[in-house]
Amino acid sequence: MSESKSFISGCKGLVLTDDEKAFFRDERPWGFILFGRNIGEPSQVADLSAALRETVGGDPAIPVLIDQEGGRVQRIKPPHVPQYPNAAALGAIYRQDEEKGLRAAWLMSRLFAFDLSRLGVNVDCLPVLDVAVPGVHDVIGNRAYGQEPSIVSAMGKAAAEGLKAGGLLPVMKHMPGHGRTMVDSHHDLPVVHAPLEQLQAIDFLPFQHLRDELMAMSAHIVFTELDADNPATTSPKVVREIIRGHIGFDGLLMSDDVSMNALKGDIATRARGIIAAGLDLVLHCHGIMEEMIAVAENVPPLVGEGRRRAEAVKAGFPMADGADELALREEFNALIAVA
Repeated sequence: MSESKSFISGCKGLVLTDDEKAFFRDERPWGFILFGRNIGEPSQVADLSAALRETVGGDPAIPVLIDQEGGRVQRIKPPHVPQYPNAAALGAIYRQDEEKGLRAAWLMSRLFAFDLSRLGVNVDCLPVLDVAVPGVHDVIGNRAYGQEPSIVSAMGKAAAEGLKAGGLLPVMKHMPGHGRTMVDSHHDLPVVHAPLEQLQAIDFLPFQHLRDELMAMSAHIVFTELDADNPATTSPKVVREIIRGHIGFDGLLMSDDVSMNALKGDIATRARGIIAAGLDLVLHCHGIMEEMIAVAENVPPLVGEGRRRAEAVKAGFPMADGADELALREEFNALIAVA
């Protein structure tokens, strides 16, 4: 069987089209990602996850990702699952009582794992390890656990552990830190002028604390102290010196969505730039076939260090802990009701 290519792909709707099936069979993305447009009834989502895997060989360890954070970034919504609180609400519990805050973060992730594993989703793009500075744009905002790196590190670790207890793997984001952005990177390129010493003391710290996790997602942000010309996602200097060097992350590094307008150039140029910067995978989310083809034509097979990291992910899916779902839901609901 041919090797996977260095990208993760979305799809357009609730079921795969014949064109999508043929594209995935031919181009062999390493994994897939689901969005709200892909979510109908639970049985439909489970069927879609299975169909995606089937196009590239059917291995149950093939990653199917989703952004399920709670708050406004929650792709699986009521009535199929509860509306979960955002990270800032959990951070507020932590500030009142550290032990309860950590337990709430762990429990919410463990409940996500119950919800998602039933749907064939095995990777959650969580935790958000961005340290929010006052005035941060809503693109991060209440998605962050707080404004102190110690809180973000502790809560992010608890969230990651909760996912793993349920058999899922986490993706840390947005490395090396998205908490200073004053514009929405979906539309504009954020530029951060903070000095390196400040970034090291605040923004990079949570990622350092969780650097042994298997996956991370990059930030589409320019750090002028590091590379004034390129956002972290397409900056060889940031990837080499900060993410792999200072932070010490040696796991699988994927881009944030290649379609976001913080990146310049067409999709093909962006995809080439992401790989050239030293990232392992290009993430394409929107299910637009012309863009998917452009990504696939401009990324290499997953070989060398990228393949080693990718194989570590597939070998790293933990066994679920067999916990009592109803008991954990009751405990979580009691915790957040008091908050």
